[in-house]
Order: sequence, then structure tokens, then C-alpha cells
Amino acid sequence: MQSAVRALRRPAAATAAVAASSRLQAASLPRVVAAPTRRNLSANTTSAPASASTSYEFIQVSRPRPGVAQVTLHRPKALNALCTPLITELNAALGVLNSVADVGAVVLTGSERAFAAGADIKEMAPLSFSAAYTSAFIESWSALTATLKKPLIAAVSGHALGGGCELALMADILYCTSGANFGQPEIKLGTIPGAGGSQRLARAVGKSRAMELVLTGRSFSGDEAALWGVAARAFPTHAELIDAALDTAETIAGYSRVAVMAAKEVVNKSQDLPLRDGVEYERRVFHSLFGSRDQKIGMAAFVDKKKPEWSHE
Repeated sequence: MQSAVRALRRPAAATAAVAASSRLQAASLPRVVAAPTRRNLSANTTSAPASASTSYEFIQVSRPRPGVAQVTLHRPKALNALCTPLITELNAALGVLNSVADVGAVVLTGSERAFAAGADIKEMAPLSFSAAYTSAFIESWSALTATLKKPLIAAVSGHALGGGCELALMADILYCTSGANFGQPEIKLGTIPGAGGSQRLARAVGKSRAMELVLTGRSFSGDEAALWGVAARAFPTHAELIDAALDTAETIAGYSRVAVMAAKEVVNKSQDLPLRDGVEYERRVFHSLFGSRDQKIGMAAFVDKKKPEWSHE
């Protein structure tokens, strides 16, 4: 795994070029005032297995709680602007974590100032239609929605614009700070969202509000995200956000992996199927769980008033 990721690293000159701020970052962004943190959040974290943690350039992987992995976007000079090498590392890390038996949930976050301030404009600007089309540019950015079977919780603080907003919307659960800054400003650059923003945002907030946001490029706050259903909850400070995301991830990781995977699957199907078909699909998956060991363990423990000890089978 380490050698594969090293091969993805670019020469120093290319890395320096990508690190330059795009027009969606730096000076064009509103200032975000950092909220005081209650403690050093990294002080109690432990490193993930070496195959998932030590050789990445643009992300950091840790194991802060039992059963929980945390992936942190780490391009601080570019406000975590998304580029193909970063997405390649992210997909690789999530692929590894998906196969780690004692990981039950994953938290995806950025810095206090920026979850991800957008896509890297310098990478996109020179592309022609034929180059973008034939290379399926940006398609890999949505790979995590199909490959990661474990719940993914996005913890968003600061800017989540353009591709950053789209990445946050791909998560199974989205938490944010009250002052987080979401938006799809692509219209201001003469283009449109390309990684699912128009589709997922419309499903979250409805057609009319999504039209307004996409056609004007207007940003919206974390409080608005929670009010509209984009986010499950908003928190006053970055420290509270991270604690809550890790608490939720740890709770989920404490349940049967089989049941959790099934629950994620059926809720996601609600976005694809008509209601009647979705209910039928849910019932079939519900029936299938009667063939799992954990269904027997869970129900027997309830009857006996004991805490279940899951087999994850």
C-alpha cells in the first residue's frame, strides 16, 4: 500500500504548482474566525495501521476512538482545495479502511478554517472538452459513494465550497459548525457543479432552493444547512463538532457491522427508488438479516436483558 501511494506523488515542482491558491480560495473567500478549542483534539489519537496512515501527502489517517477511523484533508496552504492526487489518496485510504475489520465507521474532516475550499482551478482551467470527456475527469471524486460500505460522517468547519460542498454531501451523515460556509459557486467561473452538487443539493433542499443556490452561487451557513436538512446538526465550535462526530462514529461502530451495512444500504436506496419499491427493497433486506448470527445474538440479548456481544456475522 505504501509503495502504491508513493508512486502517486508528483515531482516537487508540480506539487508546488498545485499548492498555489485557486480563485475559489484565499483572497476571494470570506474570513472565518476560529472558535476557541477546549483541548488539543489530536492529543488522544493513535495512528492507524501503517498501510493506511504513513505515506500520504495530502491526507492524514488516525484512529481516535475504538472502532473509528478519522481521515483529515491536509493541504493547508491551499485551504484543502481538492485535486486529483488528493482524491486518489482519499479513495485509496477509504478502500483500505473499508477492509479493516475493526473499523466500524469513518469520520472525514478538514481544518477548522476549511473543510475543502473548492476544487483546484489551476488543475481544471487548461482542460479541453475532449480531454475532460475522454479521461472521465472528476468521475473518481464520487467513487467513495460506491466503494465505502461503512458509514462516513463528514465534520465540516469553515469553507466547503464547490467540490468541497459536493464531497461533504457524499457523506452518510453531515455535521458542521454554525459558521461553516457552504456553496456551489461554479456559475461565477462560467461552469456548473460537476461532482454531484446539483443532484445531491436538490435532493437535500428541494428544486427551488437548489436552483437559487446553483444559479446565483450564493453561499449558505452551517445553521442554514442544519435548518434545511443538508446537515444533521450544527455545533457552536470546532471542538464540539469533532467530539460529536467521533461520538456518533463510536456509537455506530459499537453495533453489528452486518446490521449497520444493511441500514446504510436501505437508507441510500431511498434516494434512488420510488416509495413503494423502496419499502419492498427494505423488507427484503430486513428478511435477509434473519439469516445473520447477529440478529439472533441481538434479539436473545434483548430478551435476556443483557448487552449483546456482536459476532459481526
